[in-house]
Amino acid sequence: MQKNVEKMSINYSPNFNLRKRSISKVKYLIFHYTGMKSENEAIKRLTNNNSGVSCHYFIKTNGKVIQIVPDLYIAWHAGISSWKKDKFLNSNSIGIEVSNPGHEHGYKNFSISQIKSIISLSKKLKKKYKIKKENILGHSDIAPLRKKDPGEKFPWKLLYQNKICLWHNLSEKHCKKLRKIKINDSKNFYKLLFKFGYKSSNKTYEKIKIYKNFQRRFRPQIISSIVDQETYAIIKSLI
Repeated sequence: MQKNVEKMSINYSPNFNLRKRSISKVKYLIFHYTGMKSENEAIKRLTNNNSGVSCHYFIKTNGKVIQIVPDLYIAWHAGISSWKKDKFLNSNSIGIEVSNPGHEHGYKNFSISQIKSIISLSKKLKKKYKIKKENILGHSDIAPLRKKDPGEKFPWKLLYQNKICLWHNLSEKHCKKLRKIKINDSKNFYKLLFKFGYKSSNKTYEKIKIYKNFQRRFRPQIISSIVDQETYAIIKSLI
């Protein structure tokens, strides 16, 4: 849906920082789902002066793209967040909201039109701002204790196939052999997970939340609290 990106409409939100940033400050591209039953209500919320939230782009179910905040202004989409040494990622990221009711309201597959627009818009922004593929992330990556979006149905592997983001290099056949086989010591797994970029934690319940969001991103077929050999092989591949 290249035409949806080129002919995007504008519905500006008042929810952004007034000070403009330089092009070099844009380092991350962050994907979200709206998590609301109604697409129109989601747009209203993102453009409502009292909501305190916004994004740079909104992708409708039909694939049409709306610009909510101009790229070089800081939109309020990431909240309390971190990736590697960076914190509060609003300041150096572009946020893209994709219309989807999310886990709380009947999580749906993203439409073909949405996926085409996601790919087209990502390519455009990645090239324009020289964003590295390892810095194209989900809200659940940068705020794993609070968020699940864009979720396990988001087309990360397809984005990888279009040279947009990271993915592991393991075959499906190899992964299936390792699936559900528990590893005896998960300590090193979590070291690698935190080295990769996720928030570090010593609390078991927080580690499980982070691990599940890693699975949503890189092993969406099964989301479990058990650290298995498949996920261990995936994180080693990514590192």
